[in-house]
Amino acid sequence: MPTDRHPAGSATRAAGTAERCFTDFGRVPLLSTADAPEADAPEPLARANSLVRAISVGTALVLSSCGVLQGPGGVGEAGYPGPDLDLPPLDETAGPAHETERDWAIAHGTLAWAHDMGLADRPMGDVIAILASTFVGTPYAPGTLEIEGPERLVVNLSTFDCVTLVEHVLVLARLTMGAGPELLGDEREFRERYREELIRVRYRDGALTGYPSRLHYFSEWMRDAERKGLVRLLSEELGGMVDPRPIRFMSDHPDSYRQLNEDPDVLDAIRGMEARITEIPRHYIPQDRIAASEGGIRDGDIIAAVSSLDGLDVAHTGIAVWRGNRLHLLHAPLVGDSVEISERPLAERIQGFSSQMGVMVARPLSPQGS
Repeated sequence: MPTDRHPAGSATRAAGTAERCFTDFGRVPLLSTADAPEADAPEPLARANSLVRAISVGTALVLSSCGVLQGPGGVGEAGYPGPDLDLPPLDETAGPAHETERDWAIAHGTLAWAHDMGLADRPMGDVIAILASTFVGTPYAPGTLEIEGPERLVVNLSTFDCVTLVEHVLVLARLTMGAGPELLGDEREFRERYREELIRVRYRDGALTGYPSRLHYFSEWMRDAERKGLVRLLSEELGGMVDPRPIRFMSDHPDSYRQLNEDPDVLDAIRGMEARITEIPRHYIPQDRIAASEGGIRDGDIIAAVSSLDGLDVAHTGIAVWRGNRLHLLHAPLVGDSVEISERPLAERIQGFSSQMGVMVARPLSPQGS
């Protein structure tokens, strides 16, 4: 029987209207650096898969195949029926994996669905928000890029951390807007095109040349994406201020990163990268100004929660979605254990964490230039 992308055992049931779904969650891993019950962990530390503890939560409001609920100017109250994909089961006992047949079935099936729904004719932000909503319920997993051996591209759509969710949704949106459905007729060409887009998104200047070439700090990820024509940075024009703090989290915690321990040259390269990031002004919207600025943020904009931890730029990432007349965050959180849309509006959510100072905002750009 065809199934959706959600893991076996995560029961989804309709409640209220046909557009609303609830998902029941089980385990909730949480980094011990969190200072609140649902706090997010710094992404570099989360990717190192360090210091986790378990708590439990109740039922959380999310959207799955019900579609996306959006406010004025968004993707529409009716939403879209989610893709119904026939997938191999997810092996939750296996270690970090990539390029499984399940991963490619998700990528291929989601892109085919996007073309069937006519998403290529919609604005880029709508495409991002709609595609992201189809991953609600997908399991959260830290450290999915940390596989053994030298740095290589990891293609994993079966589980996400907060950054890989953003990356894969951006790749799928760019292929939706920039490649016709004929690409899906050649599986080899489709996979190669997907890999090329993912490398372009994930690595500095779109070139995979080793572990230091990965965009580990999300503020650099955003700046590099703007230079490559993938996004436009918005924080400054939305009234943002400069974060002057030096970046040095990875080099201050080399024991959390296998690659930094194994090769002193890699650690030196990371230190040099951190120095370069520090020299470039990083604008962010302080948490007490987010509500006043949210009118300038659209569905599908990329959101980065600025960390208050010493040496770290960004604590968490996600995608902006409007629900009613307020802005929310679609993200892969540690708490909840799967991709969800935040119950609280973005401004209130950020204000609830002393570990998060505000947000950075970037707007994805269509490969068609529209």
